[in-house]
Amino acid sequence: MTAPPPAPHPAPPLDGDLRDRPIGVFDSGIGGLTVVREILRQLPAEHVLYFGDSARVPYGNKSVETVTRFSIESTHFLLRHGVKFLVIACNTASALAMTALQRRFDVPMIGVITPGARAAVRRTSNRRIGVIGTTGTINSGAYVKAIADLDPACSVEGVACPLFVPLAEEGWTEGDVPRRIAEIYLEPLMKTGVDSVILGCTHYPILRGVIADVLGPKITLIDTAESTIADVRERLDAGRLLRPDDSGRPGGRRFFLSDIPVRFREIGGRFLGEEIESLTWVEQSDVPWYER
Repeated sequence: MTAPPPAPHPAPPLDGDLRDRPIGVFDSGIGGLTVVREILRQLPAEHVLYFGDSARVPYGNKSVETVTRFSIESTHFLLRHGVKFLVIACNTASALAMTALQRRFDVPMIGVITPGARAAVRRTSNRRIGVIGTTGTINSGAYVKAIADLDPACSVEGVACPLFVPLAEEGWTEGDVPRRIAEIYLEPLMKTGVDSVILGCTHYPILRGVIADVLGPKITLIDTAESTIADVRERLDAGRLLRPDDSGRPGGRRFFLSDIPVRFREIGGRFLGEEIESLTWVEQSDVPWYER
């Protein structure tokens, strides 16, 4: 007999205006900073609390069970800090753990799969859509399902591009090496006649230039971060949770990592688009690892 799902875990009660609570964002490492970058652009008044599980990156080659466990633990951590909204800024976690998180936690949340799929369906002309991402994201079929739910007439071609992640983190965004790797990965996709390609990993916007150059001007790139945060704005507004922007001052930003890799500030700053100031290493005893 299957056990019933656990009761929802509510966000902790905090004093003050609910609108003043931060948006929580988590990712397997630093790629989710491209999503935070979109929050800073589209919702500059909002406070942001980011958790990067850099000690256990990557998620893209791990099992469903492991990704789900890690995602539950990350969510617990963010809820302990009183977030009002959760953004799963990881394609693999969005694909494999979103349903489990929605069942377990009573907090509004969004992943990056559905907004990216919706943007692609809206922008394609020939209903042939490509998706590039980690092995876990592509094998999950999450984008195929999301696009089919929106428009069953669309066909979807997925290609795993695992080497794009280390290239982005090393800053190898130009030159012969990233271009040759992009050509090898993308050549089969180009033969399918797709007219839109979803960047199905939050690292990939860092390589947008070389990817666009290889695909050519007739193929539209879909950045899931842009569409995801546009949806976040709509949902916060509908729930009357948008933070007032009376002062014109930007919201606060706090960044937590389960490990701080060498050169993180340099690499993370490139993903975020500005210098990272408030950075905290979270010891394992401070994260609810008991979920395992």
